Amino acid sequence: MDPLVPYRFIHTADLHLDSPLKSLALRDPALADIIGNASRTVFERIIGLCLEERVNALLIAGDLYDGAQASMKTARFLAQQLRRLDAAGIETFIIRGNHDAESRITGQLVLPPSVTVFGAQASVELREAGGQRIALHGISFAKPHAPESLLPRYKQPVADAVNIGLMHTSLDGTEGHDLYAPCRLAELQQSGFHYWALGHIHARAHHAGAVHIVMPGIPQGRDIGEAGGKSVTLVNVADDGSLSVEERSTSIARFARLDVPLDGMVDWPEIVAALGASLRAARRAYGEDHLVLRPVLTGATPLFWRLRRDQALLREEAMLTAEGIGSLWIDKVELACTDTPRPDTAGPLAELSRQVAAMTTPPAIPPAAVMAEADAVMDVLAKALPRALRGLLGDDPAAQAAIRDRLLQEGAAEVLAHLHGTGDAD
Repeated sequence: MDPLVPYRFIHTADLHLDSPLKSLALRDPALADIIGNASRTVFERIIGLCLEERVNALLIAGDLYDGAQASMKTARFLAQQLRRLDAAGIETFIIRGNHDAESRITGQLVLPPSVTVFGAQASVELREAGGQRIALHGISFAKPHAPESLLPRYKQPVADAVNIGLMHTSLDGTEGHDLYAPCRLAELQQSGFHYWALGHIHARAHHAGAVHIVMPGIPQGRDIGEAGGKSVTLVNVADDGSLSVEERSTSIARFARLDVPLDGMVDWPEIVAALGASLRAARRAYGEDHLVLRPVLTGATPLFWRLRRDQALLREEAMLTAEGIGSLWIDKVELACTDTPRPDTAGPLAELSRQVAAMTTPPAIPPAAVMAEADAVMDVLAKALPRALRGLLGDDPAAQAAIRDRLLQEGAAEVLAHLHGTGDAD
């Protein structure tokens, strides 16, 4: 180890070990096997990185588990991996996040002696390495919900030490994430700490400055909503107390959206070829073991309506190409393209097209009579669904109205696609 770098650690969070499979993986058994084991494989990679980099510690800022998970197999796997660090003299510091507080195995797990799990009361662990004092601060969630900021409960920074805080927090709030132990970025910057090891938000963020505030993100995405490269953070504490921060890739499978421009394309084989070329280029561009893509068709093409009608066929074309490339999977094919102006501006189909286009272009609102009939259909459907599934149609009037409008727009466009598509050559 470099004598000028007396202390090194890796910071991760939101591992969600053995997280239940999402719908994508359930559609494809082979992909289900890959994604189902990905969280374990990635955790093994993180342990291996700790050993390779000869760090002093691994910091885990919450959500090792996934909710009310009850499998002791997960617990045994975790203990086995942490014992690898223990054998190498590497410490592990853990705080419990909202999902850990829900997990039944949290209180049953026996961990190696080199592992420190911070409790629900603030505490500080002091270490010394190469003459440098290190103070590690942490608080765990005692319950699944923490609506108030935890920051005021942390101990004051230790004098003449590098102060590192572990916190599971939604920070200022992020779209798609509920508020958990919210605090402001400015408050962390003024805390007197040198590094904040955060967890909870699944997208990476690094706020550099006198204080490094890092949200490492989930180290392995689970669906297209967690797209992009995933990583952990390697931190070097120099002998003068300064910090350097590095991002290290960890994921074995990358989820990504892929734009496929169709401007000017006028026949089906041309579109299929463009799609295939984009898939091959993406596979070359990304280094993860597996790549899960959602091609997004953009631009203007006279085949727009046929693409809507035959979207399932286009997905089959994409899947066939992906199989030929290898280690590439198709989530779905998304249409974000538009129709090119048509010369037939008269006649019943053209008039119907104009009316449907007006209704299917947000933020257009369908006629009141149409909405009322749709509401009635949704009400009947909701009553027929099992209680546990009724949330699929919205949990409040605003959500229900948004789902209704989206379904009306998609349905009307689908009908129009078939009407237009009858005139397209196969």
